[in-house]
Formats: sequence, C-alpha cells, structure tokens
Amino acid sequence: MSDAHPEAQAAPPKRSKLPLILGLLMMIGLGGGGFYAVYSGLILGHAGPAEGEVGKGPDALPEIAFVPIEPMVVSLGTEPGGRYLHFTGQIEVEKAHEADMKLIMPRVTDVLNGYLRAVEVRDLEDPTALSRLRAQMLRRVQMVSGEGRVRDLLVTEFVIN
Repeated sequence: MSDAHPEAQAAPPKRSKLPLILGLLMMIGLGGGGFYAVYSGLILGHAGPAEGEVGKGPDALPEIAFVPIEPMVVSLGTEPGGRYLHFTGQIEVEKAHEADMKLIMPRVTDVLNGYLRAVEVRDLEDPTALSRLRAQMLRRVQMVSGEGRVRDLLVTEFVIN
C-alpha cells in the first residue's frame, strides 16, 4: 500500500527562513541603535562637556576633616585567654567641627568601647557584621557629638584574633 502513492509520503514543505533573517537584522539594528544612543549620551548619560564647561576640572572637595579614633583592643567573651578585637577608625566631620570632635574624643572612645564589649562573638564572625556594626557605631558617635556634626565613621582596622 505504501508503494502506491509515493507523493503522499513526501516530506512536508520547507518553511521560509525570511522571518528569521528579518528578526536577526532587526535585533542587530536595534542593538546597535541602543548602543549608539547610550554611548553618545542620548540616553542615560552625558554627551560631553556642555558649553562653558570645557577645561573645567572636577568639583572641589567639601571642607571636611578626619579625626582619628585611638586604637582600641577589646576582649571578646568571658573565657580567660579569649579572643580580642583590634579596632581603629576615623570620624569624618566638617572642618568647622574638627576641634569640637577632638574635645569630646574621650566620650566617643567610651561609647565605642562599651558598645564593642557588648557585641557577641558570633555576631562579629558574620560576613555582614562590619557594615551593621559600623552603622551602630556611627549612630552612637552622632548621639554623643550632637546632631549634624559627624558625617561618617570610617573603619580603618577591624581584626579579630
């Protein structure tokens, strides 16, 4: 029976590749157009120096000062011969408040020492602990110094051994 009609068993007609080729060309064209728009600054950027900005350097840095915090060594836990935290940092303040911060630095050291002694060892071993501790310490320093004096707290050394 199958020998009687060879045309009936022929392969189905081939599909046209024209939509695939057109799709690829459109994708390449849109990708190139998007790249050009971003690269030239038409979208998401700056096309280059505006009129009057040619030759202008970067903005001046704000009037800030960094007040160092004396290095602290804090014992962790209650076991004898336990672990220690070595902490050093700097407080970023506006230049006008630098003398004020130097004056109250013993209070800052006291509040940081008290906070770090209360922190659990397992909290310090967490990989995200430093950012959380930094935020807590910054808030405490801001409370001691008064609102608006301290811009940031920089941790320059944080070693547990």
